[in-house]
Amino acid sequence: MPDSQPWQPDDHAADAAGAAGSPDTAAPAGLVLCGARLTDGRVVDVRLGGGRIEAVGTAGSLAAPGPRLDLRGYLLLPAPAEPHAHSDTALTADDAGPGVPGPASHRPEDIRRRATEAALLQLGHGATALRSHVRIGDVQGLAPLEAVLQARRSLRGLADLTPVAVPRLLTGVAGAGNLAMLREAVKMGAGAVGGCPDLDPDPAGYAEAVLEVAAEQGCPVDLHTDSDDPARLGRLAAMAGGLRTGVSLGPCAGLSRLPPQAAARAADQLAAAGVTVICLPQGGCCGVEGRGTAPVRLLRSAGVRVAAGSGALRDLANPVGRGDPLEAAYLLASQHGLPAAEAYEAVSSAARTAMGLPGVRVEAGFPAELLAVRGEQLPGVLSLACSRVVVHRGRVVARTSAVREYCDSETVVALGLPRQGRTDSGSCGGP
Repeated sequence: MPDSQPWQPDDHAADAAGAAGSPDTAAPAGLVLCGARLTDGRVVDVRLGGGRIEAVGTAGSLAAPGPRLDLRGYLLLPAPAEPHAHSDTALTADDAGPGVPGPASHRPEDIRRRATEAALLQLGHGATALRSHVRIGDVQGLAPLEAVLQARRSLRGLADLTPVAVPRLLTGVAGAGNLAMLREAVKMGAGAVGGCPDLDPDPAGYAEAVLEVAAEQGCPVDLHTDSDDPARLGRLAAMAGGLRTGVSLGPCAGLSRLPPQAAARAADQLAAAGVTVICLPQGGCCGVEGRGTAPVRLLRSAGVRVAAGSGALRDLANPVGRGDPLEAAYLLASQHGLPAAEAYEAVSSAARTAMGLPGVRVEAGFPAELLAVRGEQLPGVLSLACSRVVVHRGRVVARTSAVREYCDSETVVALGLPRQGRTDSGSCGGP
């Protein structure tokens, strides 16, 4: 990763916080996050242990031996999750050279490298859990899935990566082999099944086949669809309603192009079926023709759970995709008018629910999946989220530090312009 360097801890406390060591190293006992601000305004200490939050108390109240990390000046949040990534094609926009589009390498070693690097980039943004759509079938068979599974193993202890097996066709003679391969993919370790019904000659048959495999194998469904055909979407919602393992659809940008009454009717059908919609505010993953975002406020008003993902990460569909969940939340707030808290919920609690993960709150007993961002209030954090500290399973796994300094001038002195960096670290080891 040319823009990143391995973080070397600069003090004993940070070292004990778990940034160094093997991925399987257990979280340090009694790590205390000091002086963090919560979204309700409280300034607290948070003690972590065994991968969970052990205690939350007022700042200075949790005296315990062991490592401490100074988070004064940081807002502490439940960590976001990435519900819609494409690890096998991530970071391929420049593969053929500047201005020369070409096919990405499908060699397993290249897919594994890209998937690992992409997950680490998104971990640096704060996403400690990722769900990635991985194409199977055709000439490559199951090799891309195996490569992403290898990446998942190499990331153990840093981030949780769950692949979704995505065949191209599932109906007719051409799809028979892919259907068998989809079942094999689940046995190999795919955490969900999905695909794009819109590309199959029989979209309803494709969706029915995926739902049948999911029911057989007891795994969730995550389908990639534009949702621009209300009749087809209604049939899909009716079929999905009985699946207990959960069904997600995304990016559903086509709903925004439907007449208002048709879109409202589709939203009601999705809500009744308990289907989650995963929108992609940062851009789609199907090229220019697939741009746009699902009608988030309409869906939420109908009672549909809406999560937000990143989609393409610097591939040909979106060469500038960043994979940053806080940018997705920012866009939901700035472009779709959601309050900051609801926008962040879409990339955190709603995303985790869509992925079948346990909820996270900054309270005792919850999983220690946390993100600290320099700032005091959530709107400001979404506006300028530069410095970040990421906690996964109770240990610090990534940090990004940004320092802004201004040259000496009377204007700077007179205005007392703030600087993000500070030299005092107090009694705790600072980020």
